[in-house]
Amino acid sequence: MEAKPLHQMNPRDRFSDRAESYAEYRPDYPEEAIASIISTTKNPTEIVAADIGAGTGISSRQLAEKGVKVIAIEPNLQMINAAKTHPLIDFKTATAEATNLPTSSVDLVTCFQAFHWFNPEPTLAEFYRILKPSGRLAVVWNNRNKNDDFTKEYSQILKQASKSHPAENEKRSRSISTVEKSKLFINVNYYNFAHQQNLDLSGLIGRTLSASYIPNEGAK
Repeated sequence: MEAKPLHQMNPRDRFSDRAESYAEYRPDYPEEAIASIISTTKNPTEIVAADIGAGTGISSRQLAEKGVKVIAIEPNLQMINAAKTHPLIDFKTATAEATNLPTSSVDLVTCFQAFHWFNPEPTLAEFYRILKPSGRLAVVWNNRNKNDDFTKEYSQILKQASKSHPAENEKRSRSISTVEKSKLFINVNYYNFAHQQNLDLSGLIGRTLSASYIPNEGAK
């Protein structure tokens, strides 16, 4: 039987008990990716970005550190409370489908490790509404390198522990097919950048427990 869409699996609250682990152990994103996203004719300090599903602000801080003014949209208060503050980041409690931002108010919309939790059709309509006519959308994931033996085995362990949760299926959960099919966005480009996260054993356990579909307790 086909699994139901991820946006129907309580995306707003499912990270409530993972916020601290998420803030401490989730990786950041490649500097080359951040540079590519903000590579417009504008000076980064002139860019207003809406970071949707901002979580604990990992991506928001990377954008803000480049001078971008960031409106971090996140529906989960626990995640917001676990975020580090930054003078250029303004957190707002809202959803991807209803950001409550003014029409044509942002230069950039970003979704880091979050787009798969959104209801795609109303979300893309909302992104189109809040973007300026010349605005850009960036959808980003950190994907595991399955050519690495350790990472390949780790992924198999996660698949088993999560009972093959659909969010662990990268082909399904990392798809941007709805963006490709949408008539709202054109000139879709793809980029891959190498990135690395160094973890000791406790860090690896913390990173694992930051995933919402991994049990918090049970046989180790």
